[in-house]
Amino acid sequence: KLPLTVEEILNFGESNRELFIKSSTYSIIPITVTEMGLTISWIFSSDPKSISFSVVYQESEDTPLEQCKVLIPMTRCNSHKETIRGQVKVRNSGIYTLIFDNTFSRFISKRVFYHLAVERPVIYDGSDFP
Repeated sequence: KLPLTVEEILNFGESNRELFIKSSTYSIIPITVTEMGLTISWIFSSDPKSISFSVVYQESEDTPLEQCKVLIPMTRCNSHKETIRGQVKVRNSGIYTLIFDNTFSRFISKRVFYHLAVERPVIYDGSDFP
């Protein structure tokens, strides 16, 4: 699966995407970022039951996964009961990967409905100052 770019996420609009995650597997959404200061945010829910979620940062595609920095540790989310929202600030260019993990579920496949957004920082240049 190719990493998404910031532009592709900006073109998502308001629509939700859907992932089908089989039992005992996981699914990843890599996002390639070249600009610092952006905020990547997400909203997701799962059906049926919970899903585990994590975010890791990889400097480049060559960086071994063991050397990736864990930004949000793997957490079991009751996303079947409530919508999960979160965000991460981009401090370095590289690949920010969202991981939806269903490896704990031996029999039940899950559907994850998610929406991604990217916000650029508002830079005040003083141009409206008299």
